[in-house]
Amino acid sequence: MKITDHLKNANGKTLFSFEIIPPKKGNNIQELYNNINPLMEFNPPFVDVTTSREQYVYIDKGEGLLDRRITRMRPGTVGICAAIKHKYDVDTVPHVLCGGFSKEETEYLLVDCHYLGIDNIMALRGDAMSHQKYFEATKGGHQFARDLVEQIQNLNCGKYLHDVLEADHKSDFCIGVAGYPEKHIEAPSLSSDLKRLKEKVDAGADYVVTQMFFDNSKYFEFVEAAREAGINVPIIPGIKPIAVKRHLQLLPQVFKIDLPEILIEEVEKCDTNVKVRQVGVDWAIQQSKELAAAGVPVLHYYSMGKSDNVHAIASQVF
Repeated sequence: MKITDHLKNANGKTLFSFEIIPPKKGNNIQELYNNINPLMEFNPPFVDVTTSREQYVYIDKGEGLLDRRITRMRPGTVGICAAIKHKYDVDTVPHVLCGGFSKEETEYLLVDCHYLGIDNIMALRGDAMSHQKYFEATKGGHQFARDLVEQIQNLNCGKYLHDVLEADHKSDFCIGVAGYPEKHIEAPSLSSDLKRLKEKVDAGADYVVTQMFFDNSKYFEFVEAAREAGINVPIIPGIKPIAVKRHLQLLPQVFKIDLPEILIEEVEKCDTNVKVRQVGVDWAIQQSKELAAAGVPVLHYYSMGKSDNVHAIASQVF
């Protein structure tokens, strides 16, 4: 079922969802199931599964020579989506990236999703590779998420890259995209970032999931500005509980977001990461209750492979 249909069927009730990352290659899927199992208590209508970018590894060839090869440490997004969908009878949302994929590879991935009965796609540009200062499009791939959205929408209309097919069973993907309450790291302003978001919606995006934020006023202001810009699709808040002390430096550095002073002070008082994790849970509970009271369509949690803190939050909210 489409995410938008889940939202309609909820009749204004705030839903629960979460995002997971695939296990590293060489690991088995049971650890992932162990983290998903407790969260199924809250009846998520969908689960997001991230996709990691490729990266370079250097193989020693001897005599001071190195051979550079491309690898992916966390492959299997579509396979994991299919496994979760089968095991839990829940809709899954694979993340599809511009970075690391040609348009043809993207088409093959989308066709696989269609065969598997996956109805929803999260369309993202993806990050720059570690050796790149700025994002560079993969050869034969898309530069911008809006172009990826357009390709998915074309497929929904039977328009493949090199064919137009009169098919009885066209794909009908519901398309999600990312929104940034504190603007994208590369955007010169929030206003220009909203213009890019509107382009994605105009290209066919059906809903938006926000990047993490820790001050709910940032989300409410973002939604208001988006509506004024003519963006009228559902905007789902993304929530990540702080879990370790180094998040105080890491999250602002990586995502260019602000942390509220009172949260910083509470984390700095902690002498162990166990206490930090509890502060993160308490803060996210407060965030979640306020957002739910405001009638947000979904509370979407970034679990990052561990579910105990998300379970603790959801048990106080749902």
